[in-house]
Amino acid sequence: MLSSVLFDRIKNRIKRHTKPRAKNPNEMPPKKKEVEEEPLGPWSLGRFSSNLKVGIVGMPNVGKSTLYNALTNCAIPAENFPFCTIDPNNTRVNVPDERFDWLVNTHKPKSVVQPYLEVVDISDLVKGAADGAGLGNAFLSHIKATDGVIHCLRAFDDADVIHVEDRVDPVEDIEIITNELRVKDLEFMNNAKAKLDKDRPTAPAAKKEKENEMSTIDKVIECLESGKDVRNNMENWTTNDVMYLNKYGLLTSKPAMYLVNLSRKDFQRKKNKWLVKIHEWIQAHGGGSLIPFCGEVEAELQAVEGEEEKEKWLKENELTTSLPKIIKTAFSMVHLIYFFTAGPDEVKAWCIRKGYKAPQAAGAIHTDFERGFICAEVMSFDDLKSMGTEQEVKAKGRYRQEGKGYTVEDGDVIFFKFNVSGAKGKK
Repeated sequence: MLSSVLFDRIKNRIKRHTKPRAKNPNEMPPKKKEVEEEPLGPWSLGRFSSNLKVGIVGMPNVGKSTLYNALTNCAIPAENFPFCTIDPNNTRVNVPDERFDWLVNTHKPKSVVQPYLEVVDISDLVKGAADGAGLGNAFLSHIKATDGVIHCLRAFDDADVIHVEDRVDPVEDIEIITNELRVKDLEFMNNAKAKLDKDRPTAPAAKKEKENEMSTIDKVIECLESGKDVRNNMENWTTNDVMYLNKYGLLTSKPAMYLVNLSRKDFQRKKNKWLVKIHEWIQAHGGGSLIPFCGEVEAELQAVEGEEEKEKWLKENELTTSLPKIIKTAFSMVHLIYFFTAGPDEVKAWCIRKGYKAPQAAGAIHTDFERGFICAEVMSFDDLKSMGTEQEVKAKGRYRQEGKGYTVEDGDVIFFKFNVSGAKGKK
């Protein structure tokens, strides 16, 4: 079944299209009002969990591992040969947030827990990966385990850095990658159809279930055969379709963003012959965020020790780092937000899926908080910052109590009240 979060959000998007009429005692009771569902958005696809991760995907020698090293401050291999990444490298990356920094500076707590995003450097892909070419099968299984895809594209010329296709064409690269993902999804769906077709349910409910799933499978196959990704076909998916799509976890249903690795010169002058072409391709294929970066710059910056020294190095070289924007965009891409708990003992950012109700957000802290949820005492970060203290927020009537139906907003500062087995508590 769909998660309660998804059901709640779908229910809130129902639009009624009939106007109430004046009552007439001589008329028959009116027919039931027609209810029409608005098309579901990309938010409805994927796991409804607070433990989500994104994978960096690309062809060999496009700068994936260099980017991963810079994001994570790690030192995994980034050599000049195909398939230097074989096993996926997995780590947590802190998400920069000025609101969190303000809370830490204000409370000066004993403990600090920053928001984070899990990032995976996935094995290289080549043409024919869906048929097992290169490390294709490993690559595709690693993507299956992620919740969002960061496409890393090469837009720099360097004779000393080998390209597996012996040319530089990021548009062709993304065509190859997305096609391989569709081919693998199509293979998965055809296998699912063949397996379901062998089922011979006898109970009426089971027969209906098979009929519903087969209908969805046929629609997905048609979508993929037309060259369209699942996430870019939201206008045609019903709530029932989304239920099955989330069970399948298809590669082309995952949200995607695009990073373009430029030469130092192009990055500094903010110009490159491929940027417009890549942007046009993205817009023609469902849209998404495009962020230029320079792997060479990020690698050099990583070698500079200390935050002040890094800032000085960037200023002296008239450069900027793209990492904060990349991390923030990836975090929001997989529909994650966070709320804060803050005080003198601890300031912590709790990652949750966008759309969580207050009890589910409380469950991110501890299952007892969700099970025994009473209410959430909430103030927005903006109110807290503008008014200075919790006492001022309360004095001005901006501190509120919210019940089970409250949808947590990004940046909420929350205290939860709960009661489990007669034991009252507050966080």
